[in-house]
Amino acid sequence: MKVLRDTWLIFQRNMLLMLRSPLWVVLGIAQPVVYLILFAPLLKPALNAPTMLDAYRVYVPGMLVALAIGGGLYVGFGLLGDLANGSIERARVTSVSRVALLLGRALRDVVTVLVQAVIITVLSLPFGLILNVGYILLGYAILALISLAAAAISYGIAIKVNNANVLGQVINNVAQPLMLLSGTLLPLTLAPLWLKTVADYNPFNWAVTGMRKLYAGYPGDVHVWGSIVFCGAVVVVAIVWSSSLFARSVK
Repeated sequence: MKVLRDTWLIFQRNMLLMLRSPLWVVLGIAQPVVYLILFAPLLKPALNAPTMLDAYRVYVPGMLVALAIGGGLYVGFGLLGDLANGSIERARVTSVSRVALLLGRALRDVVTVLVQAVIITVLSLPFGLILNVGYILLGYAILALISLAAAAISYGIAIKVNNANVLGQVINNVAQPLMLLSGTLLPLTLAPLWLKTVADYNPFNWAVTGMRKLYAGYPGDVHVWGSIVFCGAVVVVAIVWSSSLFARSVK
């Protein structure tokens, strides 16, 4: 219970700090909106989609997963900043759980991604995207798992390297293959067999496929529930790994 209470307190503090800088909303969705307007229309002829609605049902879910992966993986820079300015050091003298210090931050990052996802979904409606509200909420649950896993991984790497320049290189080397093997921009049904075989072992590829099935109106598809199971497993492993690193580094 103490960990849960401390996590909630840290989450509240980080949310208040974030709300003081509302510019994050614009910066977070600027690039996805540009892709939504300029890239998504190209998918209709490229995929031989019957309508633009079909094209957006392919593109928007992939873009949301890319937002969750990218938004989560780059939060480690904030942790390095707090380590440098001494805010984490000051927390050492309190009785707050070390695990809660990490989880509270990660949950703040999840809320950030979900708010951005809601905005992008609303902006997609004028382009003809029509969705079932229940399917959208289930999709957001998948996005929350992805964001939480990515944030935990980013915090773990940040603690491990403890250098912003090195962190940037490592995150780029992790993010690019993850996104390419997830089919976030184009479905991997267009890929050669060897690439599809490799992608089958990527939990985030299951998430993208599951999201697309949801947006197409198939909530019972194996990829929907498989993505929840696989991404949930990644969340557990990532949190255990990053929490152990954080607990050892912040005594």
